[in-house]
Amino acid sequence: MAEREPVAPDDRAEFTTSVLPGNTRFAAPAELSLLEAALLEGVSLPNSCRNGTCRACASRLHAGTIRYRIEWPGLSLDEREEGLILPCVACPASDVVIEPVSLG
Repeated sequence: MAEREPVAPDDRAEFTTSVLPGNTRFAAPAELSLLEAALLEGVSLPNSCRNGTCRACASRLHAGTIRYRIEWPGLSLDEREEGLILPCVACPASDVVIEPVSLG
């Protein structure tokens, strides 16, 4: 299972994010959320609130490590253990592979 625990950030690092299904990829600097990086690269991901509460951007983390900008994003412990993340407040700490999902 991919790691989702907080890690020490290196804001100068840049990683690659791959989006499933398909082969969409974009550069994701460590200081930006995955959503911010995607939008800067012209990649559309589901989103709404951009602060970790609405869950519109929910995605499954298939590989890699992220760190959160906020202490507890709008996901239950069970959802986090199932590999779900919120890209609007999740910053990459390595190359990552994500897949948008619908929680509704």
